[in-house]
Amino acid sequence: MPGVVLAGTASSVGKTVATLAVCRALERAGRTPVAAKAGPDFIDPSHHAASLGRPSRTLDPWMTGEDGLKRAYARGADHGDVCVVEGMMGLYDGDVSTATVAADLDLPVVLVVDATAGMESVAATALGFRAYADRMDYDVDVVGLLAARAHGGRHEEGIREAVPEEMHYVGRTPPLDGLDIPDRHLGLHAGSESPVDDDALDDAARHVDADELLSLARRPRVDAPPERPADPTGLTVAVAEDDAFRFVYPSVREQLAARATVETFAPVAGDDLPDCDAVYLPGGYPEKRAADLAESPALSAIADRAAEDLPVFGECGGLMALGETLTTEDGDEHAMAGVLPVSTRMTDGPVALDHVGYRARRDSLVASAGESLRGHEFHYSAATAAPDARFAFEVVRGAGVDGANDGIEEYRTLGTYAHFHAESGAFDAFLDAAAE
Repeated sequence: MPGVVLAGTASSVGKTVATLAVCRALERAGRTPVAAKAGPDFIDPSHHAASLGRPSRTLDPWMTGEDGLKRAYARGADHGDVCVVEGMMGLYDGDVSTATVAADLDLPVVLVVDATAGMESVAATALGFRAYADRMDYDVDVVGLLAARAHGGRHEEGIREAVPEEMHYVGRTPPLDGLDIPDRHLGLHAGSESPVDDDALDDAARHVDADELLSLARRPRVDAPPERPADPTGLTVAVAEDDAFRFVYPSVREQLAARATVETFAPVAGDDLPDCDAVYLPGGYPEKRAADLAESPALSAIADRAAEDLPVFGECGGLMALGETLTTEDGDEHAMAGVLPVSTRMTDGPVALDHVGYRARRDSLVASAGESLRGHEFHYSAATAAPDARFAFEVVRGAGVDGANDGIEEYRTLGTYAHFHAESGAFDAFLDAAAE
């Protein structure tokens, strides 16, 4: 599947809106675009999915490994015929950067530059990013420029005329009402909470040159490795899915569904726990629905079944819901499931934002003793574990629960601050353990 990477000069330059506008322009040109996101983010892909009605792939070589990265990209071909990859932060930022993703997949880069207060300088910035690629140890091919928040007329013309011959101008996104995505903690509002205005997106797409973009897109030169095995287990896995539990990578959903029957339930809506052989509580915003969770029959049922050794795995928000109490930003304390000996409280700023690396201290639901596991953490909460809490993982990189440990265990229940991708093997291990 041919593709192109839309990378930014920095965070908050308009990459998400540019990605949505480019995809809309490609649709108007008769193509079926799929979107993907470089890095571990959940929020931007939610906007992709809300706009396109198709899953947005997570492309993160730290979490998936190089083979997993290629498999994740290739899965997009099940839903479309051209891929638009939204970058993370600035093109070259971080040891796991947009540039490394573009290089690993051999995809061209179109640079998104905020043109609010510039004309010729916008082109100069893009040219500098192109030249900087020569300093990298891997190949980065910056081929084009998209001017974000640029007016038409003289403003756009000044940018277009300044673009050097070795680069391509692919259009602009205008500074229109309805194209802003409001901030919230953990980043921007999700697509289901605050979708980009559809009419404004249509207007923005008219200023994108779909033909020029398609001429730049190219197929990765490498074949995707074979898919991971998906031996059926015959199990039924209950997966929480509502405002409190929304952060799930598409590949995780697919791997669970390939090996088990998935029954979704909405604890904050009052759903009870379905009949199941295992439970998965993804991350999300449990603090926003803490009062509803405290009254949820599902959490009570999970507590009862966990004490009977039902396998339960909770990530981040799932960890918080499985703990004893959750204290919100307002200082209100709410009782949670009480399965794990830990209490969490919301903080004013981020406590952790990083890729993480763990070493398993013992066999657990998601890894065997001695195995290494990679994931990602991003939370505005702090956890206080009981002095006798048992931890499954030593933190090699990241913060975890207390800076040195993550993965609190009780019965056959495990809660981590880390999020894992299907390619990590964590969910295969979870299903295999539940099948024992």
